[in-house]
Amino acid sequence: MSKRLSKIALGLMVVGLFLTLAPAAWAVEATATAAESGSGTFLSADGAAKLSGAIGAGLVIMGAAAGIGRIGGSAVESMARQPEVAGQIFTPMIITAALIEGATFFALIVILIA
Repeated sequence: MSKRLSKIALGLMVVGLFLTLAPAAWAVEATATAAESGSGTFLSADGAAKLSGAIGAGLVIMGAAAGIGRIGGSAVESMARQPEVAGQIFTPMIITAALIEGATFFALIVILIA
């Protein structure tokens, strides 16, 4: 179950990155094609970029939340099984959660810039 959840979280982050970058390029191409033909488009390039950024940000946050939730759940379960090593489990848990948060903030900045 834990490997499956990890794969789902990684997949959500990859899909979020794809949705952030790809639709903006498609919208620019569609806008250029519509300008040549004289018809309007459903979504402008700026609107597509904002929409894909919002979807990408949501997917990145969901992936990070799944990862941090898994870390916290595993740590609490380990502490419940062996209370004497709770101090040794807590520090790596916090460091790992901070690394996930850092990667999440980096992904959000990339999404906001795109």
